[in-house]
Amino acid sequence: MPDRVLPRQPSVDPQTVVYRESLRRLLWVKIGLLVVFAIVALRLIQIQVLQSHGYRDIARKQYEARVPEPATRGNIYDRNGKLLVSNTQYVSFGADPKAVGERAEVVAERFARVFGKPRGYYLDKLSAQDKRFVYLERRAKPQLSRSINVPDLEGVIELKEPQRLYHYEHIGGQVIGFTDVDNRGLNGIELALDGYLKGKDGYVVMQRDGLGRKRPSVDYPRVEPTNGASAVLTIDIEYQAIAEEELARGIRRNHAESGLVIILDPATGEILAMANSPAMDPANPAGTSQAVMKNRAITDMFEPGSVFKVVTASAALEKGVAKPEQKFYAERGKYIVKLPGGKVRPKPITDTHEYGTITFQEAMELSSNIVMAKISDRIGAEGLYTMARNFGFGIETGIDLPGEVNGELKRPNLWSATTLNTMAYGYEVGVTPIQIASAYASIANKGVMEKPFIVKKIIDENQEPVVEAKPQTIRRVIEKPTAEVLTCFLEGVVERGTGVQAKIAGLKVAGKTGTSRKVSEGRYEQGNYTASFVGFFPADDPKVVCLVMLDNPRVGGYTGGLVSAPIFKAIAQKIYAMSGRFTRTPGPVMAGNETLVVPDLVSLNTDVAREMLAARGLKSEIEGNGDLVRGQSPHAGAVVSRGGGVRLQTKESDAAPPGYAVVPDLRGMPMRRAINSLAIQLLEVSITGSGVVASQTPQAGQQVKVGTRVAVHCEPRNRSLLSMN
Repeated sequence: MPDRVLPRQPSVDPQTVVYRESLRRLLWVKIGLLVVFAIVALRLIQIQVLQSHGYRDIARKQYEARVPEPATRGNIYDRNGKLLVSNTQYVSFGADPKAVGERAEVVAERFARVFGKPRGYYLDKLSAQDKRFVYLERRAKPQLSRSINVPDLEGVIELKEPQRLYHYEHIGGQVIGFTDVDNRGLNGIELALDGYLKGKDGYVVMQRDGLGRKRPSVDYPRVEPTNGASAVLTIDIEYQAIAEEELARGIRRNHAESGLVIILDPATGEILAMANSPAMDPANPAGTSQAVMKNRAITDMFEPGSVFKVVTASAALEKGVAKPEQKFYAERGKYIVKLPGGKVRPKPITDTHEYGTITFQEAMELSSNIVMAKISDRIGAEGLYTMARNFGFGIETGIDLPGEVNGELKRPNLWSATTLNTMAYGYEVGVTPIQIASAYASIANKGVMEKPFIVKKIIDENQEPVVEAKPQTIRRVIEKPTAEVLTCFLEGVVERGTGVQAKIAGLKVAGKTGTSRKVSEGRYEQGNYTASFVGFFPADDPKVVCLVMLDNPRVGGYTGGLVSAPIFKAIAQKIYAMSGRFTRTPGPVMAGNETLVVPDLVSLNTDVAREMLAARGLKSEIEGNGDLVRGQSPHAGAVVSRGGGVRLQTKESDAAPPGYAVVPDLRGMPMRRAINSLAIQLLEVSITGSGVVASQTPQAGQQVKVGTRVAVHCEPRNRSLLSMN
């Protein structure tokens, strides 16, 4: 069989092999490119879609910066519209560390030279590359702006910032409070009303161009700040000044450590004055201790002593267990009390004098501890506790100030065997000064307690009320006949009892003295006392309640009758002499013939002065073409009929080159207003005398350097007016 012939294999062209290999490699390259493209596409989707917001913010931060625009804090006024706190304008300097960049050394050098701080202080701030804005200096005097020359420093900006201006310096310092460098309230009214006063800051978005220069962004609207609302207090600044002046004088006279005064209207609960001494300057809180910053009228608790006896007397009269003419034996000044179980009280109850048999009313007038202790046995624990609670002891009054404490009033089941008798004359109970003042206001108000308050209203920039407080009746504490009997008791205290030092000729005064030992670490301090006097006037138609307390008087006695009653008298005499609003019953007012008090308008803008007069129902007449009031007729404090006119003499606003100020005309101004006028012009002041300004050096109208000291001589109003004519 012949051999089988296999088919012949075709020969492969070498060029074909190379071609096929090239196609295969090209395919892999295409696949690789597609993979890379897919990865890039996915990454772009991730960056431009999924994470776009984050990268957009990062990019924006590289060429944008948000610069704050501070709001202007609201003003604070007294009840009569007198400006207590306002704002003046200062400048702050900020920087964008990235924009400053390599010029940080130049910026730091210039700021160090102007402000006297180490260069490193500013270099540390400018090294914060993670921040888009840092403050280099806050609240500097405006004239320093020329020395810094901000346009010459890339990345540095200048901001105008308001600074609080306290027109009456330390007067009412603890009540008004103060703010921090960011204009946030930290104490007093500034803290209590911070939400209303602070307003809302705005901002402007700044963009940097290719050369690093900042310009306002056209893509973003400028958010203007919303200025804060203003507060009108129930405080009368004249009453406040009188209270602080007489309190300080009494403290010096008696070498006391400290003291306080509360004045309020018993019919409404309005606080007319609340003084603490030592005083606090709200413009310089850093130089004040924490103890002095406290408004002790609401934050401190003490054992009241004999001023608490009105609680015992009220309970006795309400329960009918004692009558005013009922007689009690006062044990000749020493009462040894027998306790249940045959035991004897460790210490006898004593009086300052060895009284024999006296009436209930005489016991109040002479402040007999022994008789009050005996009467408390008739009242009983529940009766005395209930009356103390009705008067508001052991609970906050609810006054609209921060820091008020409850006091301490134990329930009867926690009383010891001695508590009933001891509490009857003001021991083993903790009270606050505002609670004492409120309790006596209830008696003056025929037995009805009104809630004390100090904020009259909140007003917006158009002077329209945002919030307006109204008197708020808490409860009837005692019946009207009981209040009338107690008033008679308290009149007797002043007429012939322990409070004769508060007696005022021609004015009926009702009041009570109190003296208590101070407690430290649970023990009574030997020789350390709290001396009090609280009263109201006129007794037959009470308009003012006033509490005076001194802490540790060392000279002239230590009892409330000897050291606190004279201060009360001095305050009451001045208020009675200068005020017809609370102390004298006005005659019948005919329709269209209501009388009004002319406000102090000197140094105010004419438009503001006219608005203030219009708000009070008074007309205004302008003399001159100026925009500032330099004089007025009738003078501040004069009484005119509603619809009457006040003539305002005006002058042009002072103008001076940068770094200079025009000396204002201070003659005839009260000392406080003169100080304020100079402070606005950034001028220093030295004062001699008291009263109103009679002369000044340099003279009004002169241009002087900012910071120049103006010598002011004051004299009593009548004499100063003569010297000016």
